[in-house]
Amino acid sequence: MPSEESPLIANEVSPVPPPLPSRSCHPRGLAVNEIPVRGYSCVSTATRDLWECLFNDGYRADVSINTEDGGIIYAHASILILLELNNPRVIIVIAVLVVISYEPAELQKYVLHLLVLSHAYVVPHLKRLCEWRLEHGLLTIENMIDTFQLALLCDAPRLSFICHRLILKNFIHISTTEGWKIMQQSHPMLEKEILESLRRKERARKLNEKKIYLQLYEAMEALVHICRDGCRTIGPHDKVLKVDQGPCNYESCKSLELLVRHFAGCKMRVPGGCIHCKRMWQLLELHSHLCADSDVCRVPLCRSIL
Repeated sequence: MPSEESPLIANEVSPVPPPLPSRSCHPRGLAVNEIPVRGYSCVSTATRDLWECLFNDGYRADVSINTEDGGIIYAHASILILLELNNPRVIIVIAVLVVISYEPAELQKYVLHLLVLSHAYVVPHLKRLCEWRLEHGLLTIENMIDTFQLALLCDAPRLSFICHRLILKNFIHISTTEGWKIMQQSHPMLEKEILESLRRKERARKLNEKKIYLQLYEAMEALVHICRDGCRTIGPHDKVLKVDQGPCNYESCKSLELLVRHFAGCKMRVPGGCIHCKRMWQLLELHSHLCADSDVCRVPLCRSIL
């Protein structure tokens, strides 16, 4: 018995795809200082108003939280069932969890506590918010070490990377903070890793400087070679160049030849007028300072640049 086929399959007709979203359609999300925070779903205004009523007005609250300063916070057991309220700092956690609204000053004061609690109780949107705030303005010299250690413990790789980079950049100031002194006693291995990273950075900086000095030295030698001996298609006006001249021994000679030709014909070759001419001026000035025999030197402007 032949099987029945779908009309779409039989006629090889593809279904009509859904329409593309219009330009006026934007994904909804949490914006911090008009910058959207990725990975967070916003709720409707009516729902947020209801949540604010639950928290601010204590609507149908069945739990009272007595703070150290004598205040009372009304909450709900269904929300607090997993929280151990033995610290007043948890109040701001309740506010953020329930109404997703907060005072900037409170968040700045308790941002590290919020980061730990949001990681411990698995509140991803709150954790991302704390990381974003720390990355964009709340990191200071004083809290850098504490934030770095918490970022490692709370599985925040981007935040730990930013802290590590800033620690190496401002190590002189950070090494005098109380957080650094405490870390030396409590986490000596972490201190050792930071110091090793600092040494690697210093070695890389010195190698880069050595590479730059070597390139400058080769450029100086190639400049003297071109102006004194000539090289293939460029050289002093009173010297006949050899057509069958072999390859040049200076690696930077070709690029320097192009730079000299540009410098000779550029109409903006005054100092600072052209970026390529500016490089040529710098080479000529550096040569004039290093040249030991300016009287017989064939490099242009050797005796003129002081």
